[in-house]
Formats: sequence, C-alpha cells, structure tokens
Amino acid sequence: MSKNVLILSGSPRKGGNSDLLCDAFMKGAIESGHTVEKIRVSEKKIGYCRGCYYCKKSKGVCAIQDDMADVLQKMIDADVIVLASPVYFYSIDAQLKAVIDRTVARWLEVRNKEFYYITTMADESPASADTTLACFKGYADCVEGAREMGVICAANVYEKGTIQDTPAMQQAYELGKAV
Repeated sequence: MSKNVLILSGSPRKGGNSDLLCDAFMKGAIESGHTVEKIRVSEKKIGYCRGCYYCKKSKGVCAIQDDMADVLQKMIDADVIVLASPVYFYSIDAQLKAVIDRTVARWLEVRNKEFYYITTMADESPASADTTLACFKGYADCVEGAREMGVICAANVYEKGTIQDTPAMQQAYELGKAV
C-alpha cells in the first residue's frame, strides 16, 4: 500500500549532512512506490509560537500568517513523518523546533503517524544525539497513535557532505525503502 511520506528537513544547510540523509531516505521511499515530499524547513517562513492561543478561539487558525498553515496541513495528511535535524547543543535546531511548536494550532488532528528520526552531529559519540532524539520522541508522545519506526544517528560528520562516505547514507536509503 502506497503511503504519503512527509520529510521535514531541519538542516539550515542545503546539501548539509542531515539534508543528504533525507534525500537518501526519500530515494528509497520513492523506489518503494510511496508519495514523498521533502520540506526544507529553513526555506519556509515559519515564526515561533507565541502562546497566545488565538488558535483555540479560531478553530485551529493561527494568528501568525506564514507558511506554517500549509506545512501543518501536510503533516495532518501524511501517513509517515520524518523529522531530521543536526544536533545543536544536544537538541534540535530552532527551525524544526518552531515547526513542532506551531502544530499546537491543530495538534489533535496530527494522529496515527509513523515516525522516523534522522540526526547528524560533529561529535564522535552517538550518545550526543540522545536529547535530540528525546525532543523528537517527546513530540511523537503527544501524537495520538504515533509509532516510532526507525532512527538514523550519524556521528562524526561536521563538514558539509562528509556524510557521503559513511554507512548512514545506505542506512537512510534502506530505511526509506522499508517504509
């Protein structure tokens, strides 16, 4: 059965290491017959949640008029959501965090999703991604019917493109293929 896959690439660097892993995942998922869209979050205009709860009074319409309404609808419509971020001070980057926080406007509509997580880091220890993964898992814990399906954690990749020569590229492709 074909699935609707949405990849949220939090990498601020186009062609950065986590962004390249998203491309490998996408290639595998497309080859398996799924519909896939990758959104480079840094290329969207998405402000941070202000906690005003205008969305509560307006049936899910956010007071901030930016690209998030479109991204959120795609998250609601997806069967599979891939969250990808480089590790920034043991957490996800600000761009992807803004997206996650802004789902509050319609968060109860984001349900029954398969989640995949992709992280990259300069640090040599994969444990440095633990709190980044905890952020992803924390979001998924708020999604009714969420299922964690796979994790890619690539350590010791800092310079743009260094991921190309690592087993993580094949792992991401295989994970996408297995969706």
